[in-house]
Amino acid sequence: MEVAGLILPVFAVIVTGWAAGFAGYVSRDLSDGLIHFAYNIAMPALLVLTIAQEPARALLAWRFLIAFGGGSLVCFALVFLAARILGDNGVAGPSMQGWAASMTNTGFVALPILQATYGPRAVLPAAIATVFVAVVMFPAAVVLQELDPNNARGLRVGPAKLARRVILNPMVLSTLIGVAWSALRAPMPGPVSAYLRILADALTACALFAIGLGLSIDGLLANFGRSASLTIVKLLIMPLVVLGLSVGVQLDPLYTAAAVICAGVPTAKTVYILAGEYRCEEPLVAATVSMTTLCSVATLIVWMYGLAEFAPLGFAH
Repeated sequence: MEVAGLILPVFAVIVTGWAAGFAGYVSRDLSDGLIHFAYNIAMPALLVLTIAQEPARALLAWRFLIAFGGGSLVCFALVFLAARILGDNGVAGPSMQGWAASMTNTGFVALPILQATYGPRAVLPAAIATVFVAVVMFPAAVVLQELDPNNARGLRVGPAKLARRVILNPMVLSTLIGVAWSALRAPMPGPVSAYLRILADALTACALFAIGLGLSIDGLLANFGRSASLTIVKLLIMPLVVLGLSVGVQLDPLYTAAAVICAGVPTAKTVYILAGEYRCEEPLVAATVSMTTLCSVATLIVWMYGLAEFAPLGFAH
């Protein structure tokens, strides 16, 4: 019930956005504006706030990074290659499908679940997973979109201009600021933290409402097969891969449970924000975020009970 209580409100906000658009109460055209706000303002504020407040040494839990990060990248590569084999010859489309199947919503779903289940000790691995997504996966996603010569922006740029565009991307730049702040070990002034928190707190409602507002039943049905496949990878295959890597590197039992749960939460809503910014696979990503959010209510309960079965080995405390 705790898992359902955390996830169902998330899905309810998506449904509210869809209902508002379907009824004409809110114009579907506003979805673009909400995405731009989330991408350029709210998400950067959250990234700076999250990364800057974590000690740099705490972010270098190598075994956890190999297990969770390695599992994430393996699943991305599998989906990317499958999309290319099935006929999508670009870079942007297959990579966006890969991120939809591997980029996880650690901050808003995994972290509170872990805190409620395992206590404060499980917050740090969830934070490390969040930072990995921010420091590695977000910049990689931006680079792959920019490298596609046929992306919606029509960009065909040289290496220097490409590097400048990537570094100045709001998500990448905010990640770099957060990492630099963490490395300096400088405390964040109260007013700055409060200011960033106000902006960051707008992200969840804004992004989830935008997903629902831009979602249509026709689009959901048209992408049902592909989004179902991505959902299977995200909620079943990825946690299995992460569990295998955790056992392989002999990860601490608590961190193993945290890694698997982080892998088994829904697709990050920021993938949809990225898809909207680059006009790439928006209906598919919206359908996948919605489907993984709904299905994870059941799959997360199964994973948590499965991890509890390892209690004699210390996987549950």
